[in-house]
Amino acid sequence: MPTVSSEELAAAAGVNSAKLRKDFSYLGSYGTRGVGYDVEYLVYQISRELGLTQDWPIVMVGIGNLGAALANYGGFASRGFRVAALIDADPAMTGKSVAGMAVQHADELEKIVDENGVSIGVIATPAGAAQQVCDRLVAAGVTSILNFAPTVLTVPDGVDVRKVDLSIELQILAFHEQRKAGDAADEGESPVEGGVGVGGPAAKVTEPAPGSSDRKGPDGDVPAVMPA
Repeated sequence: MPTVSSEELAAAAGVNSAKLRKDFSYLGSYGTRGVGYDVEYLVYQISRELGLTQDWPIVMVGIGNLGAALANYGGFASRGFRVAALIDADPAMTGKSVAGMAVQHADELEKIVDENGVSIGVIATPAGAAQQVCDRLVAAGVTSILNFAPTVLTVPDGVDVRKVDLSIELQILAFHEQRKAGDAADEGESPVEGGVGVGGPAAKVTEPAPGSSDRKGPDGDVPAVMPA
């Protein structure tokens, strides 16, 4: 569709149309009254603000099951990210083709980063190797890291890290399921058979134990400290 109204965009995003128009005004796009926004131009403006109008070479370290799946993900290129190299420490992986690229050995990491002008690294190694890989990436000049390893990385100032932990996301969903089951019990309803907390003490949300924290985390009702 060539044009779209703020009302249509707001409905799709689940926000107020006035708020959406105000946000768009910061991009310099005010739209046309009675017509709406030019879709192609609006996409370009948003992409420019996100830094997606240029090519971003990335290196991916750790080509196991998860790394190989990420390497085969087709959404990187369409969003401005070019996988410059796949790297693994296992000599048996060197030269193997994954997603149409030959895997390179970890000994070449610094050279690869330098030759390709890489500033973004993706870590999909086991937890025990992640910090060492992170240190090498940072020393080579990488300033942004996407971490899939189940560990917290320590980086110097000026380096950004985003952590993706699927188990934590599942824990958050489990917490909300438990809370919904507790709400249903409070209202005198019978939770769905087989649901979280049915027939057990977890079926009702209790008050925090003495000495425990009732602080809310960044996701609102999610506890600030999740179980290990």
